[in-house]
Amino acid sequence: MKVIFLEDVNGKGKKGEVKEVPNGYAQNYLLKNHLAQEANRGNVAAMKGKKKARAKEEAESLQEAQALKDQIEDEKTVVKITAKAGEEGRLFGSVPSKQIAQALNQQYKIKVDKRKIDLKEPIRSMGYSHIPVKLHPEVTAKINVHIVEK
Repeated sequence: MKVIFLEDVNGKGKKGEVKEVPNGYAQNYLLKNHLAQEANRGNVAAMKGKKKARAKEEAESLQEAQALKDQIEDEKTVVKITAKAGEEGRLFGSVPSKQIAQALNQQYKIKVDKRKIDLKEPIRSMGYSHIPVKLHPEVTAKINVHIVEK
């Protein structure tokens, strides 16, 4: 029996694959547990339509991420954050990714999730920093952050 896998099944197939499996296995396990569906013309056509829609959606999100990257990496886009500092430009405390995301939203109306800002450890000194941001699995931008004294 030919089936379309709806989920990954170890040793049998991955999600979206069309494969020939034994009738008993298909009827008693795969179909019963909603891990696969029978590969008839209607189901195969529906699966192809879903794949096309998903590909189009992914292309759009990639385009949006590229546009956002261009906007973030523009020379004029410098996130300015003020913080109290002591001697030699050392900050009292630090500047975490949450504060960077909030400042970017307030100053340039660009919303970026704080978890996508790839800050290894919070910024503890004044000056300019270039922080990478994962906007999409294929697109990474660098935010220019300028820490100044209050």
